[in-house]
Amino acid sequence: MSSTFFLVRHAIKEKAIGDVSITTEGNLQAQLTARWFCNLQIAAIVTSPLKRAKETAEPIAIKTNATVSEDSRLRERANWGDLPEQTFEEFIDMWQRCTRDPEYIPPVGDSAKQAGERLCSLLLELSKNHPTGSNIVLVTHGGLITDFLVQSFSEDQLNVWHPNFVAVQSNLVPECSITRLSYVSGHFELGSFASVEHLKP
Repeated sequence: MSSTFFLVRHAIKEKAIGDVSITTEGNLQAQLTARWFCNLQIAAIVTSPLKRAKETAEPIAIKTNATVSEDSRLRERANWGDLPEQTFEEFIDMWQRCTRDPEYIPPVGDSAKQAGERLCSLLLELSKNHPTGSNIVLVTHGGLITDFLVQSFSEDQLNVWHPNFVAVQSNLVPECSITRLSYVSGHFELGSFASVEHLKP
């Protein structure tokens, strides 16, 4: 049994609290990303329920004629605005503590470990429910991608993609980057990480 997953971080979003949309520049990124996928046969697109992810997934669906579904397991571990009256500085402090200590459960959202586990559960479910050889796009968030990778691969494996991967993980996944992951014979293989080649003119 094998499936190929394309983990897409959402496009550039508005700098504001809550469930924000993507910007004009982000929309261009989403269109370029959709163009890259149009030459692949996509079995399904699954997106985080947050606006920035859904708006990134929409042009991919149009270009590939694939159906989009939402799954809360693709949500970020926490979103600024989930905790009433939390300042941005307080949110960043909470985020950084979660990154340093994957077991730490914040006052809102999930620990890094819990977030990575829920993405893993979705990947396994999708692999089971789709035919061998399926290409599946997941539009999600940068932190969730690295939460999953840090738990699923050894530090040595991850350092192939970037030195000190674990220490600098929060800065490694640009908007609309594509990480290609395969699930083959019961284990995950990382084919590419945070590629942005498709965004270049």
